Parts: sequence; structure tokens; C-alpha cells
Amino acid sequence: MGKNLKEAMKMLEDSQRRTEEENGKKLLSGDIPGPLQGSGQDMVSILQLVQNLMHGDEDEQPQSTRIQNIGEQGHISLLGHSLGAYISTLDKEKLRKLTTRILSDTTLWLCRIFRYENGCAYFHEEEREGLAKICRLAIHSRYEDFVVDGFNVLYNRKPVLYLSAAARPGLGQYLCNQLGLPFPCLCRVPCNTVFGSQHQMDVAFLEKLIKDDIERGKLPLLLVANAGTAAVGHTDKIGRLKELCEQYGIWLHVEGVNLATLALGYVSSSVLAATKCDSMTLTPGPWLGLPAVPAVTLYKHDDPALTLVSGLTSNKPADKLRALPLWLSLQYLGLDGIVERIKHACQLSQRLQESLKKVNHIKILVEDELSSPVVVFRFFQELPGSDPGLNAIPAPSAAASAVGRERHSCDALNRWLGEQLKQLVPMSGLTVMDLEVEGTCVRFSPLMTAAVLGTRGEDVDQLVACVQSKLPVLTCTLQLREEFKQEVEATAGLLYVDDPNWPGIGVVRYEHANDDKSSLKLDPEGEKIHAGLLKKLNELESDLTFKMGPEYKSMKSCIYIGMASDDIDISELVETIAVTAREIEEDSRLLENMTEVVRKGIQEAQVQLQKANEERLLEEGVLRQIPVVGSVLNWFSPVQASQKGRTFNLTAGSLESTEHTYVYKVQGSGVTPPQTPTGTRTKQRLPGQKPFKRSLRGSDAISETSSVGHIEDLEKMEQSSGGQEASEANSHERHPEAPAPPEAEPPGALQDGAQGLQDDRPQVEEPESLR
Repeated sequence: MGKNLKEAMKMLEDSQRRTEEENGKKLLSGDIPGPLQGSGQDMVSILQLVQNLMHGDEDEQPQSTRIQNIGEQGHISLLGHSLGAYISTLDKEKLRKLTTRILSDTTLWLCRIFRYENGCAYFHEEEREGLAKICRLAIHSRYEDFVVDGFNVLYNRKPVLYLSAAARPGLGQYLCNQLGLPFPCLCRVPCNTVFGSQHQMDVAFLEKLIKDDIERGKLPLLLVANAGTAAVGHTDKIGRLKELCEQYGIWLHVEGVNLATLALGYVSSSVLAATKCDSMTLTPGPWLGLPAVPAVTLYKHDDPALTLVSGLTSNKPADKLRALPLWLSLQYLGLDGIVERIKHACQLSQRLQESLKKVNHIKILVEDELSSPVVVFRFFQELPGSDPGLNAIPAPSAAASAVGRERHSCDALNRWLGEQLKQLVPMSGLTVMDLEVEGTCVRFSPLMTAAVLGTRGEDVDQLVACVQSKLPVLTCTLQLREEFKQEVEATAGLLYVDDPNWPGIGVVRYEHANDDKSSLKLDPEGEKIHAGLLKKLNELESDLTFKMGPEYKSMKSCIYIGMASDDIDISELVETIAVTAREIEEDSRLLENMTEVVRKGIQEAQVQLQKANEERLLEEGVLRQIPVVGSVLNWFSPVQASQKGRTFNLTAGSLESTEHTYVYKVQGSGVTPPQTPTGTRTKQRLPGQKPFKRSLRGSDAISETSSVGHIEDLEKMEQSSGGQEASEANSHERHPEAPAPPEAEPPGALQDGAQGLQDDRPQVEEPESLR
């Protein structure tokens, strides 16, 4: 019995264990969604999933490029990542030899190509990571007890990192976060303000800052110089900075796009001085059009222990395999291929710079940097009587109060110009940026984009042609802005909205009767009026573009007027907007009041009809209301009762009798509806002439023959309209006094006269009917 009991308990425990395992599997499978359920997916399904995630829904974006055209050299680079994964599976000895060979070859080639002799290389994915490692190396080199004492050494003598004001945004914050240093350890060196480029570091002011920091007990540690700033591509005076760093024992690090020109045969002296610096960061990936290629930091240091502690060198084979994609790509391109790509990018920038110098109203910000592969330009308008060689203020008038406003206007126009050029010439790789002094500019940096996009010389010529085609639009719009503002401010019911980000002629808002000017919230009634106004303006088929959107500083709707490509009559435009908006507001009020007016009219009509029925009963008598007696009385003495009713005039909002309709068989004239308000400046247009075009009279821009022909056409139209009015007025005057037939005329003459009189009657009665 005990044995059977043990077996029964064992069977119960086994069944309970199986139940718990099944419940656990169900719970686990329910918590893990997607393709992990079951026994796994086959390779075809997994690759199909990756392809769908890469390309997405092609129906939503049919115009987007599916994948970048990377070329054969790009495939070599991508192959390096796959080979690196396979190579990592080798045994340790073979892996060590192979990775050492790859790292040493790549380092040697880069140092020879970019003229950095006896240097070491650190390959990293993040472009700023190399500089962070260099800062660690500088700290270990200057603070000998940093490994033992750590932060206490830095606290006693705080390190200082010097960065240019034109450095990449966020670089100083990144360094402090990576090094664990407080932000006061950063020192921003201003650029030149009087002499030299406004994007170059002020060397004299830097020396003053270094002396002040030394007097305060701080340690000048590292200086970051630019060989091609991130914004406009200017190069600092690296030779002078190197002398200053050697004098005070500061580590000099150089970065920038102009370092790519070190591979060319001719290099400017300012860039060539970078070969004497302590370290530099190169980005060969965008320069050569190689995807997924790491950035490289070249440096010079004799202590391998400090470089190992700083993270610049590593004993792990996986870290050395980072150079494999670049090792394969450099062998595929060869020295000639590398130099050719960098040289082609520099030629593109020089070609664009030489072409833009011949274009009016285009200012180039890198004219003194002949070797810079970056071209930065912007549209501007000179002051009347100013020297074109000076820094012209971008304003069409000389009013000092309008300079700031016109600066914002030019920024908006340059932003529009940059976006238009990016759409028209996508192979150019343009970018729009905002500079502190110059404002919004357009940048062309072929070293960062030409190898990837495949930019050619024809694309540069197309870019220049597009710039020239957009200049008339920009100049015309800028000239009409002030006139538009004055017209809007002088027109009742319109409010000028100053939106610095809108590149068009201007922004206007219609103030209706119930508009709360102090409120910034959404106005439903105003939005309805502006929506109708936008529809009416777009139906005019003019050359202007109209948009509706919220105001710059509130949620109220406004009408945005786009760019002007021709001479526009601003007065007619503003008046059309005011009149049309007023008509829409009146129509909306009429529709809103229609229900109440109709309801009151129906009630009044019922009361009058009931009163008319009572009056009819009194007139006919009581006997006529009895069925049999009334019929007999009506047969002997019928009653001549007129049909009476009521008609409701929606225009006048009043009730009228229908007696005139039943007696004379015509509708009553009632109250004459009010005329639709029209502009006072309405003018005659020639056939085919679009709205808002300035009148051709007095225009000096057209030829004499064409102007005479247009003026004659306008005069004929005015004479014809004036003649019709005169004939109509004369007919009204002759109508009351018809001419009597002569007394002594022969019968034939009387018949002819009568026939002529009959023929003339419709002409005499026609103005009466029209009236």
C-alpha cells in the first residue's frame, strides 16, 4: 500500500510538472512577439524583412532614391566590414599578424599621402572621438601624477582647452562630457574683428588669454585650430599658432576640410603648416566617396604606454580591424585616384567662384581664400551711392531704421534661393546655413559631397544659370516689399504682419468687425474669411502665389503673398484684397442673418394674411359663408375679389403685396439691391493681360511702337464705354418728349414716318426697361 501511494504521488508530481512547463511555454511565447515565435525563420524570410525595412513603402515616396549610388569603390569599402567579421574567426596568431599588417600599411599610406611624416594613426567611427583621445593623451603627458591622484591633480591646476569661435557647434561640450571636465575649462577664442578674415582666430587675443590663464594658476593644455572652418572653410594662421603653442607648451590639434588639399601638388602655406602640428583629424570617407569608412586621427608621440592608457592604441585585434575598409579602398583607388578626386572637387569650387564673381547682387564670402574648396555666397542689395567693394548693407533704401528689417528680409530671400537651388540642381549638394555676421548664406562644399553625388562641371554651370534666373525675382520682390507695407498700412481693414521668415512680398491679415486684436488665439470667423479670400485670389490666375497660414506671433490666419517675377501694381493688389475680403464678410453676415430674417418674415406674413381674411369676411358678409345660401348669392350677385398675397424680399428684408404681380403679370421691382463694392482704382485690361500688372502708360521699359499701340487700344476701350454711356443718357432725355409728326406731309410720307416711328419705338423703350 505504501509503494502504491509513492507511485501515485510521483505520477501526480510528474503531471503537475508537465502542466507547469506547458503553461510556462505558453506564457513565454505570448511575451515574445514577431518572428521569434516557433522554431525560427529561414534566411530568405530574414533577408526579405531587411529589404522591406531598408526601402520602406515605395508607394508613399515614389520620388525618393532607393539606395545611394556608391559605385565599385563603395562596394569594396562595404566588403571590408564583412571580411573583418570573417577574419576575426581566425586563430590568435594569424589574426595578430594580419591585423598588424593592415594597421601599419594604412597608417604609412595616409602619412605619406597627407605629408605627415613619422605619425601614428587612430581609426574611429565618431569624427570627434579622435580629438577626445588626444585630449586624454595631453592630460597624461602634462599631469604626470594623473594616473595616481586623478581629479585632485586637475583641481590644483585646472586645464584649459582653447577653441575658436568658428569651431563646430557642440564640440566643446562634447569634449567636456567625454573628459569629465567642467565647462569653465573651455576658452572660446574670438575671431578677427578689424584685420583679416572674420572667421579666423585672433592670434593676438589668444596670446593675451594664455597669459591671463597662466597668471591665474591654470594650465593651457590644448588648442584646436581649423584648416577650413565648418561654416565657410577659412583657415587659421596655423604657422603663427604653432609658434605660440611651442612657446607655452600647448598641444596643437588641427581639423578641417582643407586638410584634403595636402594630397595635391600645390598646397597653400597656411594649410601646409598643419603638417607640423601635434595631431590632425582626417575624414577620407566623404572626400573620396567611400561609405562606412572610419575617420583617422594622425598624431606624434614617443611614449607607447601613454597612448595605450589614452585609448589611442589597443591590443585587441577587433580594434585594429577598423582600418580594413580603408585599407581595401586605398588599394583600389591608388594614389592617382585619390589625388584625382580631391583635385576634381577643388576645380569645381574654383569654377563656381569664378562664375559667381561675374554675377551682380551675389557676394562671395571666401574671396581671399583662393585655395579653399568651399564657396559661400549670398544675395544682397547695395545701398544707393555705396562703394561695391565695401561691405554693402543688404537694404534697398538708405533709411537707418529699415536696415535691420531689410537684413531679415534678405535672410529670408537667401533661404528661399538656397532651397530653390537645391531642388533645381540636386547634384550640387548645396546647404543653407546662418552666419552670425553675414546672415543666411548658401554653401557649396564639393569635397564633402561631389564624390558621393557625382557632381560634374556641367552641374556647376547649371547652378550658375539657375542663380541668374532667380535674381530678377529676388530684386523685384525686395523692391516691392516696402511699397506693399505702406499700401497695407494706408488701407482700412487690413493689418500688415511683419514675418521675417517669409520670403515673399509680404503678409497681410484682414480685420473683420468681430476681430479681437488683443487676443492671440485662433479666430474661426477670421479663418473662414481668409479661406474664402484665398480661394478668390487663386481664381484670378495671376502670376503671384497666395498661401494661408497662422500669423508669425499668434494663431490667427493670414494671407501670405509669394515672390514677384514682374512689375506688380501693389495698389491694385492691396485694394483687391481689401474689397474681396469685405465682400466675403458681408456675404457671411447675410447668410448668418438669413434664418432670423426669414423667420420674422414668415410670422409677419401669417399675421397679414390672417388680417386680410378677416377683412374679406367683413366685406362679403356672413350669408355668403353659409354653403347653400352663399352659392345662391354668389350666382345672383358675384363678388369681384382680387387675389391678394405676400412676397418676401430677401434683399430688403420686407414684405410686399402680390397684387402688382397678379394684375400686371410682372414681378415688382421692390427695393433696388445695393451695388457690389468695387475698387476705385479698377482699370481696363487688354486681352490676355493678367491681374495686378502695372499699367503700360508711361512705362519706359517698352518700345515706342508697342506703347503707342497699347495706349490706342486703351483709349478705344474707354471711348467705346464712354460712347455707350452718352447714347444711353441721350435716349433717357428724349424719351419723355416724343417728336410729333408734321402737319403738311403727303400720305406716303406719313406712312413712311409712321413706319419709322414704329421702328424707333423699341430703341426708345429699351433704356426704360433697363432702367
